[in-house]
Amino acid sequence: MPVTKEIVVTEFLTVDSGTIAYEVTGDGPLVVLAHGIGDSRAAYRFVTPQLVAAGYRVAAVDLRGTGESSAQWPAYSRTAIAGDLIAVIRHLGGPAVLVGHSISGGAATIAAALAPELLTGVVELAPFTRAQAMKLSDLKSGAYRTGALRLGGAMLGSAGQWLKYLDHAYPGVKPADWTTRQAQIAAMLREPGRMKALQGMLKSSPADAGAQLGHVRCPVLIVQGSLDPDWVDPRAEGEGILAELPAGLGRLEIVEGAGHYPHAQYPDETATLLLAFLRANARA
Repeated sequence: MPVTKEIVVTEFLTVDSGTIAYEVTGDGPLVVLAHGIGDSRAAYRFVTPQLVAAGYRVAAVDLRGTGESSAQWPAYSRTAIAGDLIAVIRHLGGPAVLVGHSISGGAATIAAALAPELLTGVVELAPFTRAQAMKLSDLKSGAYRTGALRLGGAMLGSAGQWLKYLDHAYPGVKPADWTTRQAQIAAMLREPGRMKALQGMLKSSPADAGAQLGHVRCPVLIVQGSLDPDWVDPRAEGEGILAELPAGLGRLEIVEGAGHYPHAQYPDETATLLLAFLRANARA
């Protein structure tokens, strides 16, 4: 019998002054995936099929300003993103486990604190959840220094520097579709308003997320790449987040060899961690 491939349709939810795009695949307990800055829901292209195959209903979301969501918004803070994600979860019926990468890791923290009835667990992949204070000694790390310079160029509006940052953020192993995916991101950033959205997110402070860590009540999994250039010591950053959560609520896992995008660089290892967490915390 021939296998029928599921047709995935982009859906849209009106939130405040714009629309949030998302797609839903699979059946079972709800898992919502939120990507990082300058990306789209395609960031989870390797992980989503594994979660669906394991029996979960997976909603992959385009953040405000990215992908097929509206480009221009009045704010790009983690609090604003958290509001969008809460709206999507509520619209889809919740509760959900919310997976957030980078800026969305911080947004997931805020969502968990503000809407505890909708979340049974949070996974933060390479999260920017606490205010960052760069020390001069940090610049002794060549990987950190290079990443910071390229992020600075992107913050000033250079899409080229953003693409160079991405190349740096995937140390060693690149996804098989790397060239194609880079071209897709470059094309997205050429669309009106997309680069300004990226700049707005880069300029936003994680302080609003850090302030909510103590108010989270559901289990939390932090996943860091051992070679993430966004921190001099990725493990220490993960441990710092755990220390500000209520005692015993969080757990830290390290994906060896991964940079800032463990879910795209080492999807099998990341999916294994996600599925173990989901088996313990996802509910229909």
